[in-house]
Amino acid sequence: MSVQVVSAAAAAKVPEVELKDLSPAEAEPQLGLSTAAVSAMAPPAGGGDPEAPAPAAERPPAPGPGSGPAAALSPAAGKVPQASAMKRSDPHHQHQRHRDGGEALVSPDGTVTEAPRTVKKIQFADQKQEFNKRPTKIGRRSLSRSISQSSTDSYSSAASYTDSSDDETSPRDKQQKNSKGSSDFCVKNIKQAEFGRREIEIAEQEMPALMALRKRAQGEKPLAGAKIVGCTHITAQTAVLMETLGALGAQCRWAACNIYSTLNEVAAALAENGFPVFAWKGESEDDFWWCIDRCVNVEGWQPNMILDDGGDLTHWIYKKYPNMFKKIKGIVEESVTGVHRLYQLSKAGKLCVPAMNVNDSVTKQKFDNLYCCRESILDGLKRTTDMMFGGKQVVVCGYGEVGKGCCAALKAMGSIVYVTEIDPICALQACMDGFRLVKLNEVIRQVDIVITCTGNKNVVTREHLDRMKNSCIVCNMGHSNTEIDVASLRTPELTWERVRSQVDHVIWPDGKRIVLLAEGRLLNLSCSTVPTFVLSITATTQALALIELYNAPEGRYKQDVYLLPKKMDEYVASLHLPTFDAHLTELTDEQAKYLGLNKNGPFKPNYYRY
Repeated sequence: MSVQVVSAAAAAKVPEVELKDLSPAEAEPQLGLSTAAVSAMAPPAGGGDPEAPAPAAERPPAPGPGSGPAAALSPAAGKVPQASAMKRSDPHHQHQRHRDGGEALVSPDGTVTEAPRTVKKIQFADQKQEFNKRPTKIGRRSLSRSISQSSTDSYSSAASYTDSSDDETSPRDKQQKNSKGSSDFCVKNIKQAEFGRREIEIAEQEMPALMALRKRAQGEKPLAGAKIVGCTHITAQTAVLMETLGALGAQCRWAACNIYSTLNEVAAALAENGFPVFAWKGESEDDFWWCIDRCVNVEGWQPNMILDDGGDLTHWIYKKYPNMFKKIKGIVEESVTGVHRLYQLSKAGKLCVPAMNVNDSVTKQKFDNLYCCRESILDGLKRTTDMMFGGKQVVVCGYGEVGKGCCAALKAMGSIVYVTEIDPICALQACMDGFRLVKLNEVIRQVDIVITCTGNKNVVTREHLDRMKNSCIVCNMGHSNTEIDVASLRTPELTWERVRSQVDHVIWPDGKRIVLLAEGRLLNLSCSTVPTFVLSITATTQALALIELYNAPEGRYKQDVYLLPKKMDEYVASLHLPTFDAHLTELTDEQAKYLGLNKNGPFKPNYYRY
């Protein structure tokens, strides 16, 4: 809505704006504003696959459109104070500019009085335009698709270019080909590849280690013959990793580990570049497992390496294709949840493949888990709620690396932070860092925000949700969607309102509501973005772990779960130091001998965690 203010000289040229000198009684401007109608979503209950592993991959939701009323606001008219009765025509009076910007009249005897003020009447050029009309075109919604559709209908918080499309056709029902004629992919819209390519090129600038690795090892092709099937977040940063693996000689097929984190334009760019990618933002539960199966079950293609984030891909192959699983040379897993499931398999004697626990490598723990979450927790909360952090009471469930990052960020913004923990060592760290250690039940009625980051299940139960204060914000920073018991909220007595992308209000019969973000899924990658530089560290660690497992001589790694060798951890860190113009000090021969170390490292034992 445009506002035009016109001077008296130009008033004749703009007929719709009228400027008058008004008497005090007439000076009562009226401003009328009309706001657009607001539509809300109300997703009904949805079920999960009873055969799926726990914790399951980012589970979806399923939708029901709703709408809110249009509102009209009319501010009260403002009164103009009466001016002095003294006339301008008096020849004995001089005009003088008053210090507050108004006119003043000076009489011969020196008396100063206020002159009548000219009041300009401002009229809005488009004041009569109606803003509360509903769109004439409403896209078709298919109930067979995701329980929560808005993530594919509106702009993503992560700035996806493809979400503005009115096309509601499922990517599974489309026939698409890239410029080379290949149709071995399934993405939202292959025509968005150019946008995705720009995103990837930007990400390359902040991923120095991967680019250095690509340059150093491209001639050697250490992954020649590797057939990698991957299941990770599909973002510009992951795309740089995939293209690096391709440059090192690997063949890759990829699916998404989270139904909300895929950037559609990036998936399109990868498909255009020849990568079989099966992912789009807003997949349903059925879509999620279908995409994984399309990556794995391909005639004449036997994967020999797995790169997983959350363990769903590993579980799917282990359960559905046991013969294929036995031929895998190695698994690389980067999440707490996925590593936990690998250890469970190993303990049960069912892990017949060597696996690399990248999550517990120092570079992954300290940088991706701590520093990344320290920045992205604020980003995700701001984009979804526009909230002010100062003075808010927050409880963070879990004080591992992710919890440490979240607590540090919120404390720095002036929030009052409580911590819950089961581990006495992590609990003591929280106390030493100045946080109040509590049980969730003790503070659940008073806190403004609840954040889970434990990797566990049912950390926030329906009982907790029932006791929360009105407008409490609930979100999850762990990988899996099991930490908050969202399923218990899908009951007839509770009403769901979708207020914006990835933001639901769950309303109780008495009118109390909570604000649920990303339906309990990973907040930062579902609702915002994460720092590219940090992901460079994680991605380089993953690439080195794949190279190590693929090229390891037979017998070096048995059917168990291993930590990344400390030497590789240190190598990943060293590749990022030039970005800061940092210069390492080198040991002298005498110093190295004294410490019993190699001058080139590793400088800490493999079990050491900084």
